[in-house]
Amino acid sequence: MYVAGMIIPVPADKQDAYRKWAENSARVFKRYGCQEIVEAWEDFVPDGKHTDFRRAVAAKPGEKIVFVWQIWPDKASLDAAETRMHADGVLDDFDEIPFDASRLIAGCFTPLAVMGRD
Repeated sequence: MYVAGMIIPVPADKQDAYRKWAENSARVFKRYGCQEIVEAWEDFVPDGKHTDFRRAVAAKPGEKIVFVWQIWPDKASLDAAETRMHADGVLDDFDEIPFDASRLIAGCFTPLAVMGRD
C-alpha cells in the first residue's frame, strides 16, 4: 500500500464544481490503478496556535479545506501511472480546476501502521 495525500483550499461556493471535478478525476485514476480515493470536505478545521491546515495552504476567507488521500498498490504503481497519464494526455482533458492549484499541498507516504484493512 502507498498513500498520496493532498490538502486543497477550495472556495466554499465551488463545492459542487469541486465534487464534479473530483468524481471525473477519480474515474481516470481508477483506470490507471488507483485503488481508493477519499475527497473529504471541511467539517471541523480549527485554527492552531502555531500552524494549521488553513495556514499551510494560505487559505483565503471563504475557502474550505479539502483533505484527499489516494491508495495505490505501491510506489512503483503510482509512478508508472503518473508517467502513463502524462504520456496519454488524460490529465489535460479535465474541466477547469475549481481551486488555486498553486496552493495545493501534496505528498506521498509509506504506511507505518494500518487498522481496518486486510
